[in-house]
Amino acid sequence: MRSWFRDTTGGLPTTFWYLWTGTLINRLGSFVLVFLAIYLTQERGFSASQAGLVLGLWGVGGAVGTTAGGTLADRWGRRPTLLTAHVGAAAMMLALGLAKDLWAVALGALLLGMFAEAARPAFGAMMIDVVPAKDRLRAFSLNYWAINLGFACAAILAGLAAQADYLLLFVVDAATMLITALIIFTRVPETRQSGRAAAAAKAPRGALRTILTDRVYLGFVALNLLAALVFLQHISMLPIAMSDDGLSPATYGSVIALNGVLIVIGQLFVPRLIRGRSRSHVLALAAVVMGAGFGLTAFAGTVWLYGLTVLIWTVGEMLNSPSNSTLIAELSPAELRGRYQGVFSLSWQIAGACAPILGGLVREHAGNATLWLACAGIGIVTAVAHLVSGPARERRATALRRTGEALAPVGATPSPAAQPEAASA
Repeated sequence: MRSWFRDTTGGLPTTFWYLWTGTLINRLGSFVLVFLAIYLTQERGFSASQAGLVLGLWGVGGAVGTTAGGTLADRWGRRPTLLTAHVGAAAMMLALGLAKDLWAVALGALLLGMFAEAARPAFGAMMIDVVPAKDRLRAFSLNYWAINLGFACAAILAGLAAQADYLLLFVVDAATMLITALIIFTRVPETRQSGRAAAAAKAPRGALRTILTDRVYLGFVALNLLAALVFLQHISMLPIAMSDDGLSPATYGSVIALNGVLIVIGQLFVPRLIRGRSRSHVLALAAVVMGAGFGLTAFAGTVWLYGLTVLIWTVGEMLNSPSNSTLIAELSPAELRGRYQGVFSLSWQIAGACAPILGGLVREHAGNATLWLACAGIGIVTAVAHLVSGPARERRATALRRTGEALAPVGATPSPAAQPEAASA
């Protein structure tokens, strides 16, 4: 066990562990996302359509935030972008908690989504900056583990806080954002490359043209969009399907909690399981497993069957996440990492807006079973596409790696932020 722990966590840069800690603290306080729909309808008295409008505006703000955050991370720097995003999100979180009129709540949700999601591209770019390529698979797996551990705990703590006072949800969430900003301010240095790379990053027109003509990367983003449309059905159509089978919201909460439990228990073992294997094959397997899990929902009707489907598609999620993250890192030119991260994050924002709409339309017009079987079909299509496009992605990653090595001066010493350091005990 000691050998496994050292192999999983040892040798990662100190800066990574500060970012990891900030992620965990931030996710431990992610109360509002769990209970926002309930808060809007029960505490504020908004209708379901009004609550949907607010949630939709959060998604619109997120789409703007990821795009702007990626550009700022390359032009302005990772650190100032992260600090501005976290402090701005904390302020908007408090404003949203105090807002009463619909227009104020809607505006608060829009701005909160924009600030909160602006941090994602900068955070992803900084992770790539500081973690050597050979360690990124386990680093991203560790970060994904922290996200799910924090969110699982937040769901429990949010229920307790909501019983005391809904405003407490917003206050605690804002506090964790400020703590994360403080960690970044005091412990995390700027990691953006200087010199030639920084100069290239100041050409937004060229940068946009580079991304829009990068068919290999855009194809990869499109495949993630397909997978996300399937995956996000668990927070839109799955609770409705379980409700139609006479199962309570509390039962849905217990079933969906299996997702977090399995990830917390098993995610740390995934890097050793997939290390050295073809990423295209791993991503294809993840798409098939995830599609199978959601497809089997068509035949579920009892708690244990729903729980089984959740466990199956969670395995696919666990295989997909670290492989996705390492591929983004290798397909992103160093001077455009923030922008590339922003484009990838945008696929999640689009899926977040489209998944409930498309899922609802299919369910309403074609039936519940058709929806879930279609998810299985999308999983198979995505898997085949990964197998077909995989060689081109690996060739692009190899070419970018060689370009980076050629641009690096012989005998140059990496910046302190980019040097691997021993993780503190």
